[in-house]
This record gives sequence, structure tokens and C-alpha cells, in this order.
Amino acid sequence: MRVTKRTNIAMRVLMFCAANSGRLVTKSEIAERCNASENHLAQVINHLAQLGYLRTQRGRNGGLSLGRPPEQINIGDVFRVLEAPVPLAECFADVDNTCPLTEACRLRTALTDAVEAFYSSLDPITLDALICQNHDLLRLLNPEGGCATKNEALAL
Repeated sequence: MRVTKRTNIAMRVLMFCAANSGRLVTKSEIAERCNASENHLAQVINHLAQLGYLRTQRGRNGGLSLGRPPEQINIGDVFRVLEAPVPLAECFADVDNTCPLTEACRLRTALTDAVEAFYSSLDPITLDALICQNHDLLRLLNPEGGCATKNEALAL
């Protein structure tokens, strides 16, 4: 299984926001620190905001922050919602499926089980668990800061 670029960038955005909680961050900051194009970021940020993972504020002093505390952002859920539109194989596509074996293929069942196992392995992981006490990551994403407490995250 391969994670899409959209999900990869979304995780960078969420981790950056978690590492910089307590303030609004900008798209250009994320682009610079996370090596992502601002065009891709704009699309991903918009999608994450629609899903409630991010809060955005327009204007001169605008930016973005987490839409909920990092301990309430489940990585399995994030991956499911972002990866769901991309079929793993042709036989998973509702449209454009030309495989004549779909009805009798056991590989499809095995792949379905494998994908669910992949997501299930991510279910116990929260954004908070990826960031807090991860000093190497925090040095990359927020050299001056650290991990916010629950009260700081709730104050946003």
C-alpha cells in the first residue's frame, strides 16, 4: 500500500500545527519547514478545515491551528478519510473496473483485510503521541517551542 501525497502533506500540516500550538501558523511557514508546495498545502488545508481537523482565520493576522486538541485527532481516522477516495486496486473502483475476476477473486478479500489491518494499526495513535516528547521532530518543526499542554490546546 502506498500513502497518497495528499495524506502525507496532511500529516505534515497536522504535526506542524500541533508542534506550534498556542499560535496561528501560516501556510508559508509550513511550506518552508515541511518541504511542500503552497498550492498542494492550500488544497490540503481546505480539506482538513472542512473535516474539522483545522481552524483557519483569514486576513492580515490570519493563519491556521488545530481544530481540536491533538489527543483527540486519531491518525487511523485521518488516513481513512483522506485515503478513502483512492481505490487500492482497479477492482475496488466503482467506475472504471474492467477486471473480469472481481466476483470470484479472493485476492480482493485479502487486500480488503490487509487495508483494514493497516488502518487498525493506526487507530491507537493520536497526533499528540506523534508530537509530544518527540524532541527530534519538535526541533525540526518548532525549534523554540515544545508540546502544548491540554489546557493550552483547549484555549485555542
